[in-house]
Amino acid sequence: MTSLLHSSFTCSTSSSIIGNRRKPPFRFRSPLQHRVRCNAVEPLKYANGNPCIPILSNDFLSSKYHPDNTTNKNDTRLRIFSGTANPALSQEIACYMGLELGKIKIKRFADGEIYVQLQESVRGCDVFLVQPTCPPANENLMELLIMIDACRRASAKNITAVIPYFGYARADRKTQGRESIAAKLVANLITEAGANRVLACDLHSGQSMGYFDIPVDHVYGQPVILDYLASKTISSDDLVVVSPDVGGVARARAFAKKLSDAPLAIVDKRRHGHNVAEVMNLIGDVKGKVAVMVDDMIDTAGTIAKGAALLHQEGAREVYACTTHAVFSPPAIERLSSGLFQEVIITNTIPLSEQNYFPQLTILSVANLLGETIWRVHDDCSGGYEPYSSLGID
Repeated sequence: MTSLLHSSFTCSTSSSIIGNRRKPPFRFRSPLQHRVRCNAVEPLKYANGNPCIPILSNDFLSSKYHPDNTTNKNDTRLRIFSGTANPALSQEIACYMGLELGKIKIKRFADGEIYVQLQESVRGCDVFLVQPTCPPANENLMELLIMIDACRRASAKNITAVIPYFGYARADRKTQGRESIAAKLVANLITEAGANRVLACDLHSGQSMGYFDIPVDHVYGQPVILDYLASKTISSDDLVVVSPDVGGVARARAFAKKLSDAPLAIVDKRRHGHNVAEVMNLIGDVKGKVAVMVDDMIDTAGTIAKGAALLHQEGAREVYACTTHAVFSPPAIERLSSGLFQEVIITNTIPLSEQNYFPQLTILSVANLLGETIWRVHDDCSGGYEPYSSLGID
């Protein structure tokens, strides 16, 4: 059995347990193969030990894009602050970069109002605020806006909103009369709050970048998922990449090209309402093959579950689901753990509560990817040339 592809990523962490089943090691890899040791006293962990934040090895490779491993964070003009939406991912990013998270006070008043105060100076600094607008979307979005305002009023030189998951991205066009385009509204809010730049991961559609009147760095979670699939001994001749809908064909085609140019199949579905999908038929051959379904997010899992059922009917040997954003609104967990999928591979752009773990679930980290991108944005360095083109930075 030949490997899917040859990966240049090198960093890995210890194994973890999901449910009652031991999973392969989480593979946190840097595209540039740079590794540093976090100064955190104790890595953040979930109660059952999965997922965990790694203490990366300190065999640091010198590069002009990284500070010395012993550099005090107060000696650099780069600051990273975390909101309350996904503090574990923020800590992982800081670990990768060899920095400490900035001190910030965030609390809710009795009536639900949000209070934010920076606990250290950011005057003249390049500030990165890590806050996905995941559920509860409105709470986390408002918190991000107030964090941006606090940094602007504290005289930060540049403010970058790092949004691993950009909520409201699905409302990016009018499909019927008298609909709002909420993606544009949210982009305006972030811009008017005072952000100078946005760093987003796997936007629902590329056109969302055009809604911002400030620069947007758009990175993809594909390298992390592809690297994990490379660790599996699946013959490239047995693979077929499947798009769960017609709108995701471009994403699936790009994914298939990096999987030894695997063949492509498309699930044709008709949607009768929001979060309601009906599979109609399959375009392509999946009989006897290992089908890898690729999407940017899984919400209620209706689309991908019905697609997987169709693939089994058409003779697929195994079905894998790969997605960057695990929204997992009910009844997603029941659908994904029903036995349709050999494995459900997601990333940690959205925090997943322990009660939503199930045996087929594998969580990969995008911390190194986002951390490397932050360095390159801070250093005004493009990622569009080798060996950095795999980062997907414009």
